[in-house]
Amino acid sequence: MEQTFKAAEINVGFHPTGYRIDKTASPMNRYTKWQILPPKQWRNPKPVCFDSLPQQGWFKKDNFDWDKINTAEE
Repeated sequence: MEQTFKAAEINVGFHPTGYRIDKTASPMNRYTKWQILPPKQWRNPKPVCFDSLPQQGWFKKDNFDWDKINTAEE
């Protein structure tokens, strides 16, 4: 199983409950809550504050491709 981290340790990463941290992104995309649709499609990001994020259980990523995000409701 992959190692998980605390939210404060993440520069770019995700939480399995639908949250993402991307400190390299624009301010509106730094902390987001997503709707996860089958099969593993992340859609409809909403900005959230850091304090509303889960504090444990994060996975680190190298980056997210924000140009390929589909924010339309399906």
